[in-house]
Amino acid sequence: MTTDLFDRFDVIDVDTHVTEPPDVWTARTPAALHDRVPHIERIDGNDVWMADGQRLGHPGYYSMAGYDGVMPKSVPATFDEIHPSMYDAEARVTFMDEQGIAAQVLYPNVGGFGNAHFLQLPDQDLVRTCVQAFNDWVTDFTSVAPHRLVGVTAVPFWDLEFAVEEITRCAENGHRSINFCNQPDDHGEPPLASPHWDPIWAVAQEAGLPVSFHVGGGSMGTQFVDTAGMGWMTNFARVSSLIFLDNMRCIADVLFGGICHRFPDLKLVSVESGAGWIPAALEGFDWQWRNGGGREEHPDYDLLPSEYFRRQIYGCFWYERDSAVHAIEAYPDNILYETDYPHPTCQFPGPATPAEYPRDYATGALGGLDDALLQKVFHDNAAALYGL
Repeated sequence: MTTDLFDRFDVIDVDTHVTEPPDVWTARTPAALHDRVPHIERIDGNDVWMADGQRLGHPGYYSMAGYDGVMPKSVPATFDEIHPSMYDAEARVTFMDEQGIAAQVLYPNVGGFGNAHFLQLPDQDLVRTCVQAFNDWVTDFTSVAPHRLVGVTAVPFWDLEFAVEEITRCAENGHRSINFCNQPDDHGEPPLASPHWDPIWAVAQEAGLPVSFHVGGGSMGTQFVDTAGMGWMTNFARVSSLIFLDNMRCIADVLFGGICHRFPDLKLVSVESGAGWIPAALEGFDWQWRNGGGREEHPDYDLLPSEYFRRQIYGCFWYERDSAVHAIEAYPDNILYETDYPHPTCQFPGPATPAEYPRDYATGALGGLDDALLQKVFHDNAAALYGL
C-alpha cells in the first residue's frame, strides 16, 4: 500500500531549526546589555546578528527553505524575506498542519549546533546570561504547542557545574532533550569519551532526556577553507557531505569510550548525520572491537558496539533513498525521520535544489516498506524517545 504516507502516519520530524527572532536576547535581558547580547543590525541592506561589536551570523543563510537561490550568491537579506514559520511559533504550527507533520524537534542556529558560538562573547557572565536567555526563549516558543514543538536545551559544556544546573532547570521547564557538543576537544575541553563528562550523562539519564549530537558541533572553520580552489559552493557541498563523518567519530567515541556501559538508560541521538552509514560503521566497530582486543582490555563491557547502539542510540535521515531503507531494515528501532527545515539542505525545495517535499520524498523513497516499519520510523521511535 503506497498511498501518501503522511496521511497514514502521525509524522514526527526529529531535526528542524528555528530562525531565532530578533528579540530572543533583547527581550530577556536588561536594556544596558542590549548592545552586548546577540541582536539584529541592518548592515548594507542585510539583517546581521551582532554581539558586543562582533558579527555572529546572517539569519538568511539558515532560512533557505523555498528560497530561489543558492548560498552564498542569493539568500534572504532581511526578516521581511523569511517566512514567519521559521521564527514564529504559531506560524510554525500552522505550517506543520499544512505539511502533515504532527511534531517537530527544534534546534538552534545563532548559538551554534553544539552551542560553542556563545564562547565568542567576551566574558563568562555575559555568556551565562545569553545561554539562560536562549533556553528561556525555547521554553516560551514551545509553550505554544508543548506536545508538538519539542524543546532542546542548549548545554554550556565549557562550565560543568553550570551545565548540570541548566539541564536540571530546563527539564523542569518542559524541555525534552539536550543539545551537546559532539567534539568538545575542538574547543579546548576534554574529548567526548572522557569520564569528565559523566555528570552530564548522569543528570540527563536521571531526567530522562536524550542527548543530541548535532553535526557541526565541533570547529568547522578549517573545513570551509578552500585550499584546492574548488569554489565556495563546491566546497560547501563537500563539507556538507563530510560532516556525516564527524558524527560517525562521535558515535565511535560514545561506544568505545564506555558511555553506554556506564549509563545504560541514557539515550543518545546522532542528528542530521544521515543513516545509511550506520550498518556499515557498526559492522566495522564490532569486528575491530573483537580484533583489536577490546574485550580483553574492557571485560566489563558486556555488549558489542552494535548491541549498545541497538539499546541506546538513534540516527536520523532526510534525503537518502536506498541506503536509508537498508538502515531502517537493519536497525528498525533506532532510525528517526527528519526534514532539516529550514536549512539549505532541507526537504522544502527552492527552485535551485534537488529536494522534494517531505510527503513526496517519503512516499517515493519509503513506500515499499511495510507498515510496521513505517510506524516505527515516522512515529513510534521518536514518540517514545521524546515522551510524546
